[in-house]
Amino acid sequence: MAEIDQFFMGAGPDGEPVGQPLKLANRHGLIAGATGTGKTVTLQRLIETFSDAGVAVFAADVKGDLCGLGAAGAPQGKVAERIASMPWLGHQPKPYPVTLWDIHGQSGHPLRTTLSEMGPLLLGSLLELTDSQQAALYAAFKVADRDGLLLLDLKDLKALLAHLKNQPEVLGEDSALFTTTSAQALLRRLSSLEQQGADALFGEPALQLEDILHPDRDGRGRIHLLDASRLVHEAPKVYATFLLWLLAELFEQLPERGDADKPVLALFFDEAHLLFADTPKALQERLEQVVRLIRSKGVGVYFVTQSPGDLPDDVLAQLGLRIQHGLRAFTTKEQKALRAVADGFRPNPAIDTLAVLTELGIGEALVGTLEIKGTPAMVKRVAIAPPQSRIGPLSDAERQALIPQSPLSGRYDKPLDRESAYEMLTARAAQASTAEAQEAAGKTSPSLGSKAGDLLGSLAGQVMKTAVRQAANQLGRQLVRGLLGSLLGGKGR
Repeated sequence: MAEIDQFFMGAGPDGEPVGQPLKLANRHGLIAGATGTGKTVTLQRLIETFSDAGVAVFAADVKGDLCGLGAAGAPQGKVAERIASMPWLGHQPKPYPVTLWDIHGQSGHPLRTTLSEMGPLLLGSLLELTDSQQAALYAAFKVADRDGLLLLDLKDLKALLAHLKNQPEVLGEDSALFTTTSAQALLRRLSSLEQQGADALFGEPALQLEDILHPDRDGRGRIHLLDASRLVHEAPKVYATFLLWLLAELFEQLPERGDADKPVLALFFDEAHLLFADTPKALQERLEQVVRLIRSKGVGVYFVTQSPGDLPDDVLAQLGLRIQHGLRAFTTKEQKALRAVADGFRPNPAIDTLAVLTELGIGEALVGTLEIKGTPAMVKRVAIAPPQSRIGPLSDAERQALIPQSPLSGRYDKPLDRESAYEMLTARAAQASTAEAQEAAGKTSPSLGSKAGDLLGSLAGQVMKTAVRQAANQLGRQLVRGLLGSLLGGKGR
């Protein structure tokens, strides 16, 4: 595989390629634009470029279209015309090495993590807890850590909460944080999460990060696609929380790499606004910190959304590559937002950035890259290069055929339910119940024996008294009879 030191998005008005040094790809990026302007095709093109450079990719497939990366393209019409206009592109229709994932395990390998790995902060955000409920959750996790109770899936946490509700004394100094009301509220939230099907996210075997970093046999970066087409609509909070967990885990586990020729991983987060919607302040601050620091771990993060305004300013300020597709501005608020987008680019005297934003056609974008020194380059109007893989989704049959071809086939497909908090607490409860029964039985037996002894003693006493009484009566009668007989007999003689 040839070494690649640049990745190209497309061609400028002069037909020359527009790109950015690959060593700056860990400075993150943004792909934005209104619905139907070509964001997905741009995303597909960027993913291919990273894969060709040997960079692993993890992307959320929200619309179900990105899985077309697993099949060769068949360019025709306007797509073929654009390819012909870019002779430097070296376009060769081909499939890419794709691994499909699905939290529910239906359209890809099951994707799981554990509650212990997710931690109380992210889980609290997922459950949308109040401050008091969050404090109770922290107290529960503290007990689990102290007592060696593994929290792998939802039944583990439910068992722990029930245990603490029945035996609050084990909380020690944190007992004031854990009330019956907060415990019941947590159990209700967990039940609601189960109804959304989110229980499938938690369990083992959990995703091992090294599995998404291994290159393909031919040296290309393997592309990992999470099928989020259902998830983002039915359980958007679950979708956002998993992506936040993935980002945090990468930051915690990957070593520092410093300045490298290319990143080790590129993350693409579609519907990026969901990552920041209704996010607790503490979690948002943590997310902003991770985005700022994770580039030193060799990870580039690319947000895909409709408008840059969907992201916090602190995150926008850290994005090096900006690809802005067309926007529409009909209201005063939208026009104000449009001006803010235009102001986010380094001005180019050759174009009116604000005017071009509303004129861009499908497959066109305003692109702001970084120069080799890391400073922003002037904005350019770019025709995005078509991908070499299929534009559009795979059929269900093609997806099912692709799943077993993955090098991870069989590794995650069968769930594992080892001993954890649920089994340990159930065993403890059974032992306690047995001990109570034995203690109760021990107390009952001596009592019955004592009563039986008392009863026998009482009966024996009564028998003895009766016997003595009867013997005394009989002796008395004999004496009387003997005395009377002597008297009467003497008188008769």
